[in-house]
Amino acid sequence: MDIEAFRKAGYQAIDRICDYILSLETRKVVSVVKPGYLRDALPDRAPDKGEDFEAIANDFRDLILPGITHWQHPSFFAWFPSNCTMEGILGDLYASSVSNPGFNWICSPACTELEAVVMDWSAKLFGLSDAFLNISGIGGGVIHTTASDSALTAVVAARAHFSRRHPEIPMEQLVLYITTQTHSLGIKASLILGITCRALEVKVEDDYGLRGDVLRAALEEDKTNGRHPFMLIATVGTTGTAAIDRIDEIGSIAQESGLWIHVDSAWAGVAMSCPEYRELCQLGAINTYAHSFCTNFHKWGLVNFDASTLWVRDRTLLTQALDVTPEYLRSKVGDEGTVIDYRNWQLPLGRRFRSLKLWFVLRSFGVQGFQAHIRKGIALSNKFSSLVKASPYFEIVTPPTLALTVFRLLPPDIDIDRTDNASINALNRIFNRRLLDRDLMLTTGNVGGALCTRLAVGSQRTEEKHIDKAWEVLCAEVGPAIQEWKAVGETA
Repeated sequence: MDIEAFRKAGYQAIDRICDYILSLETRKVVSVVKPGYLRDALPDRAPDKGEDFEAIANDFRDLILPGITHWQHPSFFAWFPSNCTMEGILGDLYASSVSNPGFNWICSPACTELEAVVMDWSAKLFGLSDAFLNISGIGGGVIHTTASDSALTAVVAARAHFSRRHPEIPMEQLVLYITTQTHSLGIKASLILGITCRALEVKVEDDYGLRGDVLRAALEEDKTNGRHPFMLIATVGTTGTAAIDRIDEIGSIAQESGLWIHVDSAWAGVAMSCPEYRELCQLGAINTYAHSFCTNFHKWGLVNFDASTLWVRDRTLLTQALDVTPEYLRSKVGDEGTVIDYRNWQLPLGRRFRSLKLWFVLRSFGVQGFQAHIRKGIALSNKFSSLVKASPYFEIVTPPTLALTVFRLLPPDIDIDRTDNASINALNRIFNRRLLDRDLMLTTGNVGGALCTRLAVGSQRTEEKHIDKAWEVLCAEVGPAIQEWKAVGETA
């Protein structure tokens, strides 16, 4: 493809992307293709001769788009949002035009320096302590792929830090603390690193947040049994229930015991851009006790995937664990220590120019525009949760937090023991299966043995009418779900 052909194809691509975005609301949220559809539609090997790009672009439209679940659809309420703004798309396009692996400052100085700047911008946006700023020369921030990547990196650094201080303690005696509500990233990190992971039980009366007494008891028990806890992954806004661990309580206990505290706030962290949510999100305790903190701009934060931001209080704890510098990676400025080489802040060597799209988004929206997006999502979620609370057919399972509501179907006019989770779960399983055939997308969760429905607001394009439509669909499926549940019971 020459320059003029690229220019023509690029114009067409932008036009088609615009048409796709404009058509989102008319599309079904969830792809309806069958498993294996694409293999059946494509040849079993690459073409011997190059094909016309018009045909390739048409195949994207005709073969790929039908297999896409539209995460930016205004009626997408599953998992957590994955926003994609036009500013972010353009940022990725420009970044691709200057493609480079970015492992050292010298690879392309602008890539490293822009990342250091926008990470400081973002830290200030969220109210993080100056200790986390790159400009401090001590702490700093780096953009990773996902919160799982950021957590794994933090665990590697924490383990290395502990082992340097306690070289006599074997790895098999180390313990990583998470909770029963922590994202799977905690268990996955322990599997990758071959260390013990202990999930501390959190209680419904504490809104599933970790409290100080639970942590202290676990520490005493493990130390009595010859185990050595070295790290705690605390969460602000768990996936299942939006639970918030009480960092204000557990922070001092962890500090006394020498635990590294990593705060995973992949979804909820961006809400700290609004000062009124900082106390809820434990910002003061994060600034006091956290060794590392992560949030994802690519969820609620208007930047297209991937853009997971990780801050550390002491960058040397990362570089001491991850710095591998053979001769071919050396550079004059790197040896002098006058620049950041981000390869030493992450597990892989190469890295994408992710900071460009974040820069574009922050400049285009501004702080006020970013805050308006967050506040809008919370307001829409509050409307939905108020509808659930007012309905006799549904029950709020955990207190609505920020932009997540967790609820279940529990009608008053059916013969069911309200302590019988098995029967109630069977009803809700039918209810949620029926919702799969409707034009919205939700996900389920299990909270204390109760099968629940989660509705997370956060798409840039979601408006009040989409909340109203979702509520209409939910209410419309109540009667049919009950009838189907009764019919199944009668034939059982």
